[in-house]
Amino acid sequence: MVAILGISAFYHDSAAALLIDGTVVAAAQEERFTRKKHDPAFPGNAVEFCLHRAGIGVSELDYVVFYEKPLVKFERLLETYLAFAPRGFRSFAMAIPVWLREKLYQNRELRKRLAGADRAKFLFTEHHESHAASAFFPCPFDEAAILTLDGVGEWATTTWGTGRQNKIELHQEIRFPHSLGLLYSAVTYHCGFRVNSGEYKLMGLAPYGKPVYAEAIRKHLINIREDGSFWMDMKYFNYCQGLTMTNRHFSDLVGFSPRQAEAELRQCHMDLAASVQLVTEEIVLAISRHVQAQTGLRNLVLAGGVALNCVANGRLLREGPFDDVWVQPASGDAGGAIGAALFTWHQLLNRPRESRDIDSQSGSLLGPEYSAAEIEGFLQRAGAKYSCHETEEALLSHVSELLAEERVVGWFQGRMEYGPRALGARSIIGDPRSPRMQSVMNLKIKYRESFRPFAPIVLREEAGKWFDISDSHESPYMLVVADVLDERRVPLDSKQQAVMTEATDLRERVNVPRSVIPAVTHVDYSARL
Repeated sequence: MVAILGISAFYHDSAAALLIDGTVVAAAQEERFTRKKHDPAFPGNAVEFCLHRAGIGVSELDYVVFYEKPLVKFERLLETYLAFAPRGFRSFAMAIPVWLREKLYQNRELRKRLAGADRAKFLFTEHHESHAASAFFPCPFDEAAILTLDGVGEWATTTWGTGRQNKIELHQEIRFPHSLGLLYSAVTYHCGFRVNSGEYKLMGLAPYGKPVYAEAIRKHLINIREDGSFWMDMKYFNYCQGLTMTNRHFSDLVGFSPRQAEAELRQCHMDLAASVQLVTEEIVLAISRHVQAQTGLRNLVLAGGVALNCVANGRLLREGPFDDVWVQPASGDAGGAIGAALFTWHQLLNRPRESRDIDSQSGSLLGPEYSAAEIEGFLQRAGAKYSCHETEEALLSHVSELLAEERVVGWFQGRMEYGPRALGARSIIGDPRSPRMQSVMNLKIKYRESFRPFAPIVLREEAGKWFDISDSHESPYMLVVADVLDERRVPLDSKQQAVMTEATDLRERVNVPRSVIPAVTHVDYSARL
């Protein structure tokens, strides 16, 4: 038996994944145990769960693999500071004690946290190697082009390469500070959302705007070449030397200062979101066309934070040069844990990778599960009101009745999802036909912005009857956006059209039904399948 423990990012969104003889037996993010969003702490709870799931102790680990190289990352921090000094001293002074205390000595820290792993070899892969491995090795293709896009790893922000059988090879990269992920995060910041977690909100906001700033972005912020590579003008950004993402030059260019978190969302914010979303899609499409031309391969795999942009993924699937696209469901830094472990098994240990018709991600249901007895015991201790159904048929009948009555159901079954999306194991579900369901869920249950869309769950054989997606494409991980078919849409009357074009309150626009499944139809008639 060979046991490989992958660990990612215990300074943002930490996670652990465990391979036993090449099979992923468990993977989880620390935030799921501590209930701290993007928990940056060492993933002690996640590691404990993975070992318990496999029935082994820390002493039985053969390899512990961290998903990036801290020394190279520290080199980038120092070089960036020297390039901008004396500007940026405040951010440098805040970062350096943490590095000197913890991050720079990651090997020592890992060994201390995993006391007892005496026989294990401790390894460090490169950040984008981990992303690439997480994209290719679980995918259903024997060979594929690889594209990774995120904020920044050690130096790389974008890489492309190839995967064949049990080996990956990265051919080209774009380096910090030029980063599509950081461009998107800069606009996320300027629109008043939190960086590294608010990018989803920006993507959901984009359809409410028009891309009126797109040309200014292309002309001033980012120079996009024919092959999709790009260069950013750092005059407009502050992330290299400051504690903010944008600066006064950025504000002057778009005509408004950064929005405060609780301030009203104005049309300019929606338009800026639409603009950066369009530019992001253009870059992703341009790079993918270049990569396909260079590799000649018919399939593409994606990872990195930008790969969670399911609107861009939908365009790539429809308009891109590849026959099929597979996206790692834990594409962010948390997915680096599974990538680092798989890289070790296949690339370093040269273990074979079997051909398969479906991916080996197990639906990304890799987290903990609980027995009926454990759940009932918890409910009793909590003093909760509950009832039990003797058969699954009775349970489903009862839940179906609740949904038809426009009730909202918390659905908890099987193993927890690995990655940022609820995929039916830990999900809040409602009737997509209800015109009030989206606002009820957002405002009364999830306590989030009213414009945030919900995802339709649909059987694969039924998807083409509702959405513009080919029968040959799957979307098990909520990573592809497709349009609702014309025949399922509802024509707007003159009053509704006026609301859609003139209303300044987003809630008014959200509540205009656009299809016979309004709760899952976004303002632009799209849906996140």
